[in-house]
Amino acid sequence: MPSSLLYLIATLIWGSTWLAITFQLGVVPPEMSVVYRFGLASAMLFGFAKLRGLPLRFSPRQHAFIALEGFLLFSLNYVLVYFAEVHVTSGLVAVVFSTATLFTVFFSAIFLRTKLNGAVLFGSLVGIFGLGIIFLPELTGFSLEGSRTLGFGFAVLSALSAALGNIVAARNQRNELPVVQTVAFGMLYGTLLTLAYALLSGTTIVFEPSVSYIASLVYLAVFGSVISFVSYLTLLGRIGPDRSAYIAVIIPVIALVLSAFFEELRFSSLQFFGVALVIVGNVLVVSRRQKAAIPAAAK
Repeated sequence: MPSSLLYLIATLIWGSTWLAITFQLGVVPPEMSVVYRFGLASAMLFGFAKLRGLPLRFSPRQHAFIALEGFLLFSLNYVLVYFAEVHVTSGLVAVVFSTATLFTVFFSAIFLRTKLNGAVLFGSLVGIFGLGIIFLPELTGFSLEGSRTLGFGFAVLSALSAALGNIVAARNQRNELPVVQTVAFGMLYGTLLTLAYALLSGTTIVFEPSVSYIASLVYLAVFGSVISFVSYLTLLGRIGPDRSAYIAVIIPVIALVLSAFFEELRFSSLQFFGVALVIVGNVLVVSRRQKAAIPAAAK
């Protein structure tokens, strides 16, 4: 599958998950929704691997790195985002989380020994600035007071978790760990870790048997987890974690466009300018002239 199609699949699906997640909120605690989502997704991937006869045996060392990937990408990352949105607006969380692109660029240079790409770095900055303009109404007047400081901190930690997860995923692929099986085990480990946290924190284990909750859960598991993460991590292995991470900037824009169709959201001229900057940043980051390089020696 062409890299451009993998990029498109991940951005469109993850942009739509923002709407699907709204049907998950209410009765079921966020932590348990994460457990149900990735638990179901992991089961489907294991079923697919078994059906295709894909090998599922790995060494203890390989399992350790798969578990680390699962903890960062499928557990800590999502739980922190939920925690952040309890204290601050989703717009602020989106802008702060988009800095995962910058963290990934620097972490890639530090841990994977890739060359610091000026065009990718500049494109990421342009995109994040554009995203800030889009969410300017939500950012205006924000101050680090009371619980907002905590929410801001959770958002930053979530971005760091996602960036480090990208690096571990790139490292695993360079060590010839297959994407499908790695994601299956990673989601399983992430599910178990999130469940352990929920139990230790006294979270109520409940399930909402409504049509809207079950339908959104299935969509988030099949499309928002299985298809999107396999596509994204395959793309990450091809073009590098620094360039593929720009998806974090694109996703909120896709979500806003969908809101314009389904929730009658109206864009201002300033927001259109912000969208234009995000697009320019995207062109700079994923231009074919940029070369991804993840040294095989980075183990």
